[in-house]
Amino acid sequence: MLPKTVGDALLGVAALPFIYYLLTLYSSHRFFRRVPEDDKFPMSFAPPVSILKPIRGLDPDAYENFASFCRQDYPDYEMLFCVGAPNDPVLPVIERLQRDFPERQIRVIFQNGNRGSNDKVAKLARLTSEARHETLVISDSDVRVRPDYLRRVVAPLADPHVGAVTCFYVSAGEKTLTDRLQTVGMISDFYAGILVARELDGVKFALGPTIVTRRAQLAEFGGYAALQDRPADDLLVGRFIAEQGHTVELLSYKILTVADYRSMGELWAKRLRWLTVMRHMRPWGHLGLVFTEGLPWCLVAVAIHPTVGTALAFPGFYLLLRAAMTWEIGIRGLEERGLWPKMLLIPVWDALAFCLWIASFFRRRVRWRDAEYWIREGKLVPLVPPAAED
Repeated sequence: MLPKTVGDALLGVAALPFIYYLLTLYSSHRFFRRVPEDDKFPMSFAPPVSILKPIRGLDPDAYENFASFCRQDYPDYEMLFCVGAPNDPVLPVIERLQRDFPERQIRVIFQNGNRGSNDKVAKLARLTSEARHETLVISDSDVRVRPDYLRRVVAPLADPHVGAVTCFYVSAGEKTLTDRLQTVGMISDFYAGILVARELDGVKFALGPTIVTRRAQLAEFGGYAALQDRPADDLLVGRFIAEQGHTVELLSYKILTVADYRSMGELWAKRLRWLTVMRHMRPWGHLGLVFTEGLPWCLVAVAIHPTVGTALAFPGFYLLLRAAMTWEIGIRGLEERGLWPKMLLIPVWDALAFCLWIASFFRRRVRWRDAEYWIREGKLVPLVPPAAED
């Protein structure tokens, strides 16, 4: 049996996640109660825009995703796709897009020259050099947007102090338990951390599905060409722009992403890859995640102090606070009404997230698509040189 002082100390540590949960509630409430963005930013600000899309392969519902960008209520914009080779299966989809929307400026660029370790970033470097306009909207291939998207995400750049804009994203629809679990994890865990980080340290990151910036802001830190061998390019773009003294604006506006988690193993692999990258990029912050994990600490509390009071208090507060923060972010903030029944999956996600965190300390390399990489000094180092695309 543990000495009383040790047991009391562990109970105190076990309560630390509750403080984090309360901070999440506070941060989320402050963020979503702000002045509406329609009032804060002038929707009439609409400079010419280049939409940049690095593509590799064919995502589910690719045509509808791309077409949503062609239906924008915006006066002047172009869409640029960068693919690796003329036989990429996405090309017929883009050609159909060009036929269906002849009024839109849609161009396809083939990647060439130095590709770097990070294929997506190498494509973005090429797209940036080919873009006709100063204002850039960088978006993933699985994103689907509403007709007001460009006006909403570009508007903050009317303020010259704003150097980048990013926004939240939610699932376009879940078909499997894995999809639903991913949605719960994104809203209750990932977005919780983002909102706390914003409250404590400001926005020094960007979210990959949407990054809006100017060519000049990218040039200040060397642009995507300087990131071709780095992981987590979205995080780094936001960080580097903030370090140049610019504001990174996080909007409450949401876009859709099409779920593509075909199995629980795929969800595990993608999340583990991300956590492994974060362990290398922010080692102390990654270690500190242990104090945000309420579920395992509840079990510790009950194990070291097996009384009725502890068995009711710790799990009770855990469930109450986790449900409250998920409601605050997902239902009140992002207006995801269909989240209610999925909230039963919160403890399942928390158990999975803790296992992923533990597993990340035993990973020495990551896998992107068909290649394996070491992460050394913040860079991706391929185990074998990447093969050229046919």
